Amino acid sequence: MKMLFPFAFVIFFLFSCTENKPSATSQVLIDADVAFSDYSVKNGIQKAFIEFADDSVVLLKPNRMPIVGKQSLIASYAGKSDSGLVLSWKPEKALIAQSGDLGYTYGIWTFIAPGDTSQGTYLTVWKKNAAGQWKYIADTGNDGLGNQLEIK
Repeated sequence: MKMLFPFAFVIFFLFSCTENKPSATSQVLIDADVAFSDYSVKNGIQKAFIEFADDSVVLLKPNRMPIVGKQSLIASYAGKSDSGLVLSWKPEKALIAQSGDLGYTYGIWTFIAPGDTSQGTYLTVWKKNAAGQWKYIADTGNDGLGNQLEIK
């Protein structure tokens, strides 16, 4: 019995000294998503989607093959103007993996074009890069909320 106490103490001491990696809270992803939306409103949709994209980004859009990679994303915008268009969104929820380097957000987007406003839902997958910045690696959205929501 006398040997059990020192052994238990050593085991307790070893486990209490292990490094507990602080896990990121979901608020950091909410903040990144809000910054992405704010950048879109201020600087344009295309610039925002390029600025916040990871090099390995995948965009899923209706009626087309996925856009894979940041260079393909840039090329997809060539010759297209987003002048007069406003895309904003508001994250409803975020979740970060226990590893602290991968997560997702989802919420409601609003698109305003001359004479038209529409809303839908989106899902964005985020990855923390080597510099500690959150960049999106996948994004998709659906339209058709219709009258289910009021624009706030």
